Amino acid sequence: MFYSFVRAVVALALRLFYRVKVNAPSAEPEGPVMFVGNHPNGLIDPALVFILTRRHVTFLAKEPLFRLPIIGWLLRGLGALPVYRKQDDPSQMGKNEGTLDAARGALVRGRAITLFPEGKSHSEPSLAELKTGAARIALGAAKQGAAVRIVPVGLTYADKHLFRSEVLIEMGVPIEVKDFLPADAAGEVDSVRKLTEHIAGGLRSVTLNLEQWEDLPLIQMAERLYAFRQKEAMDPERLRHWARGLQLFRSEQPERFERMRGDLMSFHRRLELVRADPTDLALTYQAGPVTRFVLKNLALLVFGLPLFALGLGLFYVPYLFPRWMSRKAELDVQATVKFLAALVVSVAWWGVLTVGAWLWRGPALGLPVLLAVPPLSLFTLYFSERWWVVLRDVSVFFTLGSRARLKARLLEEGERLAAEVDQLAGEYRPRLEQPIAPLAVVAGR
Repeated sequence: MFYSFVRAVVALALRLFYRVKVNAPSAEPEGPVMFVGNHPNGLIDPALVFILTRRHVTFLAKEPLFRLPIIGWLLRGLGALPVYRKQDDPSQMGKNEGTLDAARGALVRGRAITLFPEGKSHSEPSLAELKTGAARIALGAAKQGAAVRIVPVGLTYADKHLFRSEVLIEMGVPIEVKDFLPADAAGEVDSVRKLTEHIAGGLRSVTLNLEQWEDLPLIQMAERLYAFRQKEAMDPERLRHWARGLQLFRSEQPERFERMRGDLMSFHRRLELVRADPTDLALTYQAGPVTRFVLKNLALLVFGLPLFALGLGLFYVPYLFPRWMSRKAELDVQATVKFLAALVVSVAWWGVLTVGAWLWRGPALGLPVLLAVPPLSLFTLYFSERWWVVLRDVSVFFTLGSRARLKARLLEEGERLAAEVDQLAGEYRPRLEQPIAPLAVVAGR
């Protein structure tokens, strides 16, 4: 009951904090399952598992979290298991055997567990070295007869520390642990290494791995142009291929790479100046659709603006408080601080508004405020996001719709670059479809 309640509240709050997209099979994996994920965003990463699966999941979390007043209480209530890390307290690492036994036992009983084999949250542009703990737990349970599968989970954030930014949760191909069982005790170390390498490959197949963050806008522009040429939507899988292909392209053809990088980023900057996307360049504006767009949004403005103004006034303080709380936090924990602060402050502010209304005008006002605050806050959020989109569309219309020569030049350049990107994709596609090389592996958790 406690787990179901926490899961429902956290999943709803996360969908309000982020724009969440899930790419996973409709049928959830059954039986003993270990979810393993990349770890770029503190406590937000394990919390997103609540959205991915309805199963009761046992989490493995670093031991210092269990000592925090509220988070520790939640972790114990959820049945999480503490992991004792060398960097926290070397003298406590002997206790990890009990944690590993408990995790293996959960799998043997057919349950699901979650852990992050990088062993730490970080803001690097690629996966860190993996610890071997996940493989050791899975193999230990498989030795006891459990048909364990390891499911790689990729978490890709657009701007992980920003409210209402996008996050993609992607489930990879399950790994059958029985295929890695050693024939005898002498082969156990090699089995652990091979399984860890396979886990690394699975994680790389569902995550972006860049040499530097400066490469991200480059591969995003390449994908936008490719999608524009193919008349398709942007594809996260292709974006990962662009990231891998970029490394090959840079090392094998440095001069061509630098020229193309300069062209793509120059085009990217020009589009940013007019707040446009490659797909905007092919738009044609006709009187009928433009009139319907104007009338629809004028009606929304007339009827929605008073409610939005009320919501903005009521919720401005709880909106600012999480930002103030996270101002000194490291990047990989900023979202955690903002999310927890927003969750606590939102509930408290709801109570303050309700109690204030009740004391002022009694239940005649208190009850309506109690019932109206949640839908008003959701409408305020919807209205603000809707109008950012409208303002962008209006900006593109006045910038490109009335400047035919500028639009024609940008379209010509975009089509030329899209053709070059398409040619490049054809050159590297056969090699990118080969299996991913394993990551480095280190012993430990």
